[in-house]
Amino acid sequence: MDGKYSFEEFNQNLEDGYQIFFTYVRNRYLLFKTAENCYTQKLLTVHDKNPQPRQSIITLKRVKEMFPHMEEIEYKTGIENK
Repeated sequence: MDGKYSFEEFNQNLEDGYQIFFTYVRNRYLLFKTAENCYTQKLLTVHDKNPQPRQSIITLKRVKEMFPHMEEIEYKTGIENK
């Protein structure tokens, strides 16, 4: 990708139905849009000493707050949301 990846591009990918994998504070997550201003965040890594919710429903505001700190962003299509 040329240049810096913007939140607007990231948000458009969510709007287009992409499922986005990312690392945030040493945890790996899957993020996808569920409804208008509603996103599902699934925890993919488990750390026994620092338990996190396995699944959360978050707003676009929260996604935007997390975006600058996301690492190792990957996109997938054709994956069932189970």
